Amino acid sequence: MKIGILVGRETSFPNAFVEHINGLKAGATADLIKIGGVREIDTCDYRVIIDRISHEVPFYRAFLKTAVLNGVTVINNPFWWSADDKFFGAALVQRLGLAVPRTVLLPQQWYKEDVVSESLRNLEYPLDWRGILDYVGLPAIMKPYDGGGWKNVHKIDSMDELLQYYNQSGTLCMMLQEFIQFDRYVRCYTIGRRKVLIMPYDPTRPYGQNQYIYQDGYLEPELLARIERDCLTLNQALGYDINTAEFAIRDGVPYAIDFTNPAPDADLHSVGPGYHQWFLEAVSELAIESARQAEPASPRRHWAEFLRAVRSRPALGEG
Repeated sequence: MKIGILVGRETSFPNAFVEHINGLKAGATADLIKIGGVREIDTCDYRVIIDRISHEVPFYRAFLKTAVLNGVTVINNPFWWSADDKFFGAALVQRLGLAVPRTVLLPQQWYKEDVVSESLRNLEYPLDWRGILDYVGLPAIMKPYDGGGWKNVHKIDSMDELLQYYNQSGTLCMMLQEFIQFDRYVRCYTIGRRKVLIMPYDPTRPYGQNQYIYQDGYLEPELLARIERDCLTLNQALGYDINTAEFAIRDGVPYAIDFTNPAPDADLHSVGPGYHQWFLEAVSELAIESARQAEPASPRRHWAEFLRAVRSRPALGEG
């Protein structure tokens, strides 16, 4: 059984993953995939592929979709991953009963060259900025609706700052979100539908500089249990096998802040040896289990089927 991994600039996790799988002698081998020109008739000799980079490389994403057609289990499923975005995620989890900040999707500030004013006749102009701020409140966070890696994320403290950063956003589609004044914060690895690692975390510190907090009793048992349930609910709802979710905790309530991260940071120097090792072992176990299954483990349900189930649930605060 062959397990492949598709990677970007990272080195510590992919190299450790390949070495770990090959050292287990579990009937599976692993390597870094090499891809050239892909023909539509090509098959794929991998049983499982771990995807860490196709969100940034469209060629990889297209290849992975055809790999699924050939019976490969791709982690995470490229069809689900292609369909998600942060604004849809916010609306989805609110309907699932999780706490989420108030969120508004904003029209793009600028468009590519062949989109002209006649193409935008359905857009309200000018926007009701006061009404938007009245709903979201201040401070707020502006960020791309489908971004990641904390790129183009801005804290907004006034109407002037809101307009300033919106006018600088160019062709990015942005959303404005309530800023949760948190007293505690956690990042959570979720692997498959049963493994969760909750990591106390300080997002205000610079990346890779003591962001992880090692403190016994950081969360009460009831709060730990709720966050674990929420993480598993998110993976199930989003169709993910690997994810990182972040929760800002205010007055004992965990608000889902960032939870569409199918290629989460697993760098040894960023997350530290303990968390790196946990992630390595959990992903390796998932990959081997998936390789041993006769059929791909990736969800194959249609969106409509899932959304019917979501619409049957009461929204947060109802019922």
